[in-house]
Amino acid sequence: MKSCSVCGKRAVYFQRHSNRHLCRKHFIYDFEKRVKYAVKKYGMIQKNDRIAIALSGGKDSTALTFVLKKLYGKRRDLEFFAITVDEGIAGYRPPTVEIAKKVTEMLEIPHYIISFKEEFGMDLDEMVKIGNKKPCSYCGVFRKYLLNRTARELNATKLATGHNLDDETQTILLNFMQGDIERLARLIPQRVQENLVVRIKPFREIYEKEVMLYCILNGIEVDMNECPYSRFPVRAVIRDFLYEFENRYPGRKFSVMRSFEALQDCFKANFPQKDLNRCEICGEPTPKQICQACVLRKELGIL
Repeated sequence: MKSCSVCGKRAVYFQRHSNRHLCRKHFIYDFEKRVKYAVKKYGMIQKNDRIAIALSGGKDSTALTFVLKKLYGKRRDLEFFAITVDEGIAGYRPPTVEIAKKVTEMLEIPHYIISFKEEFGMDLDEMVKIGNKKPCSYCGVFRKYLLNRTARELNATKLATGHNLDDETQTILLNFMQGDIERLARLIPQRVQENLVVRIKPFREIYEKEVMLYCILNGIEVDMNECPYSRFPVRAVIRDFLYEFENRYPGRKFSVMRSFEALQDCFKANFPQKDLNRCEICGEPTPKQICQACVLRKELGIL
C-alpha cells in the first residue's frame, strides 16, 4: 500500500473515485466528514430531535450507531435509542441481535428488541414455509411496519437507517429498470406525514466497503454472514451490475445518485406525494385502505 495522499504515512485504503490513498486517521476523518455533509445537506438532524436507530446488528447499522453517537452524542438537545427487529431467521439473526445488545450497552444507548414471533405469532422462516411470496416480501413489509410503529410509540422524531450509497443506487436503478417511476419518486419525501416517522440515511454518501473498513479500523464487532434469503431478489442482479460498473468506472455510483437528485423537481411535479390514510384494520399509515402488512397477515392466516 502506498503513502497517504494527505500526510504521507502508510495508507490503509485507496479511494478510487477520488484517486487518493488514505491512512487510518484520514480515512476515518473523510468518512465522518461525508456523514456530516449528508446530515447537513439533507437536514437530517435538527434541534431537539429524538432519533431512533434501526439497529440490526449488521455492519451498516452497527457502524451507524457508533458514528452517530460519536459525532452527535454530546449534544444535550438530542436523544438516541436503538430498535432491533428480530425476524426469526435461524442461524443468522441471533448472533447479530447479540452484537446489537453489546453495542448499545457499550455506547449507553437505550435498546428495544421486537420480534416477528411476538408480534405476528410466527417468525420469518415459518412465513416462508406456508406463504406463497418471496422471503424479502414478508421481511421488508413487516420490518418497516414494526420499525415505524415502535419509533412512533417511543416518541421518535427521526428514524435513522444504515442504507449506504450502494443500497441507494441499487434502489434507484431497480425502480427505473422496472419502470416503477412512481415508486422511484417516493424516495424523495416532500412533507411530513401523520404517524409516519421521518427516515434519515446518514450513510447515503458512503460506499458499503467503506462502512466495513470503518468498522475494522474502529474495532467495531461485525457479523460477516449474509442473509440466507438474499439470493432471491432481482436486486442481486442490479447489485452485481453496479459493482462491475463502478469497478470499471470509479465514481459512477455517485453519478447515479446525482442524476437522481437532479430529477427531483420533475418527480415532485409529476408524482406529488399522496396523503396517507390510516389502515382500516391496524391504524398504521398507508396509501390504501388496508396496509400491506395487514394484507400479508390475512394471506398468512395470522389476522
